[in-house]
Formats: sequence, structure tokens, C-alpha cells
Amino acid sequence: MKNIRAIVGYFILVLIAISMLYPFFAMVNLSFVPESEIFSDPEKLIHTNLTLQNYKNVFEQIPLSRYFFNSLIVAVITTFGQVIFAAFAGYSFARLKFKWRDGIFVCVLITMLIPPQVNIIPLFFLMRELHLVNTYQALILPGLFGGFGVFLMRQYFLGFSKDLEDAARIDGCNMLQSFFKIALPLALPTVATLAIFTFVTTWNSFLWPLIITNSESMRTLPVGLAIFRGSFREITLWGELLACSVICTIPVIIVFLLGKKYFINDIMQGGVKE
Repeated sequence: MKNIRAIVGYFILVLIAISMLYPFFAMVNLSFVPESEIFSDPEKLIHTNLTLQNYKNVFEQIPLSRYFFNSLIVAVITTFGQVIFAAFAGYSFARLKFKWRDGIFVCVLITMLIPPQVNIIPLFFLMRELHLVNTYQALILPGLFGGFGVFLMRQYFLGFSKDLEDAARIDGCNMLQSFFKIALPLALPTVATLAIFTFVTTWNSFLWPLIITNSESMRTLPVGLAIFRGSFREITLWGELLACSVICTIPVIIVFLLGKKYFINDIMQGGVKE
């Protein structure tokens, strides 16, 4: 009976995996198909007449490499900065005792309830007053701080064994050394989880880069892709649009594969518990 349940469970998981992977496989396959053949045989699953012309046309028509570079710079710096700030803040809320600590943390949690769209107008006016419109600073600074990251790191450090820190202090480590040498290395699965979420969110961000940038040299990939899509009023070049979409997904897949082991460990274990 258990074997039958296991087989049924694996079969359901395979069906779910196929249903999720097939659209991505179709997108990759069609991105290599000539424009004239994409809709010629809709029932055909795998096309064999492949070409790189769609990718070549994309790089010739729009500055895709510049869009890619902008997105990569913004996503990497934002991810690194948010992980650092969230780790410090989470460790402080979990380990330090200071006045109004719980009240400040509640205010941090409240920021998670505010829709990002509400902050766009005040953020834009702030960036304009600082003369940062259409700059990397404007694209990066709002993403360096987030309530979710602070909450995630605090929850990990609350369950972190104090015995390890006590042993480090006996060996002569102060709190900052204990953080860098003991707490942060053991929090690597949680750090990797936060980094993956932050990178994917920043990489796919569309509305803020659209508003804060006004030149082609500062556009990110999602904005460039949307402009490329809207630049053809009479006809949509689906082959080239699919080629752009494939290029957009590559960094996200790479980041997830690099952090997959830590991400799974964080879900299964949740860190060291007392």
C-alpha cells in the first residue's frame, strides 16, 4: 500500500514538473525557430529547423547588452547590500537589548504591509531632490532595505544556539567577532534564501526602473523588453521577443542553481536550534 502511494505521489510530482517546465522548454525552442515557422504548425512540440537569427536581430535592434549589464549591476549590488543590512539588523534585534527594541521591530514589520506602489511617488520626489534621477544610485538605494529580510534573519538568530556564542566569548571573541565567525557562517542557508529572493525580485523589477530612468543607457532588462515589445505597432516579432525572454531568465536560473543546496537546507532544517 505504501509503495502504491509513493508511486502515485511521484507520478503527480512528475506531472506538475512537466506542466511547469513545458512552457519554458517551448519558449527556448521557439526562440531558435525562424519567425515564419513559429505559427506554421502550432501542434508541433519540437522544431528542428533552428537558427540564431532571432538572437542576432535582437542585439542589432536594441542595446540588449547594456540592459543586461544594468540589470546585473543593480541586482548584484542590491542583493549584497540587503543581505548585509538584514543580517546586522536581524542579529541586533535577536541578541541586543536596547530601548524600544520591540517597538522598532514592529515598525519594521509594518513596512511589510505597505504595498510597494504606495512608496513610489515619495521615493521619486526624494530621488529628485537628491539629484539621483536616472542614476544607478536611484535604482539601488530603495532596494537595500527590506522588512522581510530583517524578519527572516531575526527569526533565524532567535533560534540560534547561545552556547556557541558563549564558547566564543570564553575564547576571547567580542560580539562583533562572534557574529562574523560563528553566527553568520552558520546562517548561510538563510542568507542564501534571502539572496535568491532579493536577486529574483530586483531582477524582475519593472515599475520603479521604468519611473526613475529616462534614458536608454540606464534601462534595465524588464523595461527594455517592454519597450521592445511595444515598439512594433503593427506586428509583433515573436521570435525576437522570445529570444529576449530567454536571455532574461538565464541569470535567475544560474543564481537559483548556485544557491539551491542552501535554499533546500534552510527549508528542511531552519538553522541550528537549542
